[in-house]
Amino acid sequence: MGRIFEVRKSTMFARWDRMAKQFTRIGKEIVIAVKAGGPDPGTNAALRRCFQNARSVGMPKDRVEAAIKRAQGKELINYDEILYEGYAPHGVAILVETATDNHVRTVANVKSHFNKGGGTLGNSGSVSFQFKKMGVFKLKPEGLNAEEMELELIDFGLEELGEGTGENGEDVLVVRCAFADFGNMQKALEDKGISPLSAELEWIPSTTVPVTDEQAEDISKLIERLEQDDDVQKVFHNMG
Repeated sequence: MGRIFEVRKSTMFARWDRMAKQFTRIGKEIVIAVKAGGPDPGTNAALRRCFQNARSVGMPKDRVEAAIKRAQGKELINYDEILYEGYAPHGVAILVETATDNHVRTVANVKSHFNKGGGTLGNSGSVSFQFKKMGVFKLKPEGLNAEEMELELIDFGLEELGEGTGENGEDVLVVRCAFADFGNMQKALEDKGISPLSAELEWIPSTTVPVTDEQAEDISKLIERLEQDDDVQKVFHNMG
C-alpha cells in the first residue's frame, strides 16, 4: 500500500468562512437526500452519508435537524444539481458542482467567475471526460489493517486504497470505489463497524496538468471565486 494519488490542494478560505460554507453545502445535500429518499437514515444511504459528513465538520445537530424539517416543509425549495465544466488559466480543467433553485442566476454567476478569473466556461462534456466520478471514504487509520481491508473490500467495489490527508492535514486511509459501487462500499464499512471521517462523491482526474507555484496561485484564485458562490457545492480540478 502506498500513498494514494491526490491532486494539489488550493488554499481556500479562512477557517470560519470555510466552516460556514461546509454547513451550507451539507444542508443542501440533506434537503436533496431527504426529498429523494425520505427522512429515515436507516433506509436512506445518501442521508447517512450527509450525517457522516456533518459530524466530520462539526455541524451542530440543530442545523442538521433544521435541514431535515426544511426538506419536509410545505414551502420546500427545490434544488437542481447541475455540473458546469470549463478551463482555468494554464490549461487546467475545472468541474463545478452546483445545487440551485435558479438556473439563470447560477449559470450567469459561474460564467462571470470563469471570465474574471481568467478561465473559460465550456459546454457539457468538454472537460468531464478527463475525470472519473468515484466514491471516496476517508478513515481513521488507528486500529485498521490496510492489507486485510484491501482483501475484504475488493468484493464490494474497491478500486484504490492508500494513505492520504484529511481536512486538517492529518493522516488518513483513503478508500475509493466506482460511483456505482458507493452504496455497496458504504454498507460494507458500516457492517464492519467503521464510521468514515467523510464519505463523498468526487471527480478524480485521470491525469494532471503540472503547474508552477505562480500558476497555481492564478488557478487557486478562480477556484476560490467559484467556491465562495452560494450555489456552488464543490469544485474539482486536475492541477498537478
